[in-house]
Amino acid sequence: MSEIHLPVPVSFEFFPPNTPVGEQKLRGVVAELAATRPEFFSVTYGAGGSTREKTLSTVSEIAAMGHEAAAHLSCIGATRESIGQTLTTFRERGIHRLVALRGDLPSGTATAGEFRYAADLVRFIRESQDSEANRWHIEVAAYPEVHPQQRYAKRDLQHFADKVAAGADAAITQFFFNADAYFHFVDEARALGVTVPIVPGIMPFHNYARIAQFAQRDGIDIPRWVALKMEGFMDDAASIRAFGLDVITRLCERLIEGGAPSIHFYTLNQSALTLEICRRLAGPV
Repeated sequence: MSEIHLPVPVSFEFFPPNTPVGEQKLRGVVAELAATRPEFFSVTYGAGGSTREKTLSTVSEIAAMGHEAAAHLSCIGATRESIGQTLTTFRERGIHRLVALRGDLPSGTATAGEFRYAADLVRFIRESQDSEANRWHIEVAAYPEVHPQQRYAKRDLQHFADKVAAGADAAITQFFFNADAYFHFVDEARALGVTVPIVPGIMPFHNYARIAQFAQRDGIDIPRWVALKMEGFMDDAASIRAFGLDVITRLCERLIEGGAPSIHFYTLNQSALTLEICRRLAGPV
């Protein structure tokens, strides 16, 4: 596949496959998306580290293919010892990039462990896990439309600033469909003294019903006109795909025009829509 030259760098997120078929499919997705020469591929980490081994296996394989790979690492329910052991294993596999998150407790678990917030995890890594020979590159999460478990936007913004102050190198946002929310969030973060890159996270409309569920769960606004158009297409898959591509492409164009440093795509382990959006952003060959 010929290279796709984009106006800004991109990165892609996967979840660890559960089956050999899923693993084989993901190898093909990585190979296809590599045409964009991404900054990195990241791999998610289940609640309380429930996918730790699968995350390790997937991120290790991506790194072995010659790509920059980032492992998600959630801290809630964990101990300093367990986090230290996980980081040692990542380092042994050649992983030096992390997406540091608070995460969610597994169902039925009562204790939050030794870390309450992602800022605590970032601070722990910087104070006890960095070395001159191996400094971790750490991304953290940002929420342009406020974290779904936080009632107060000002408090949520301060939590974000705390994560950066603890030692984060960059941030990746939760997905959104309102460019103004992103720009407003960046302006507010800059006013608090945050200087690291804040990368917009973008979710193509892989499956509208599923994305709408994600959005409702996480307090993300899908513009009413977009929702009505999507619902009006009913079972017309071709129209849903075409309209969704137009909406997300224009969103990315606005973000790039407004100065977004790069774009991070939530792929759901699929390549077709993300590749098409990248081709459109690259423009005519």
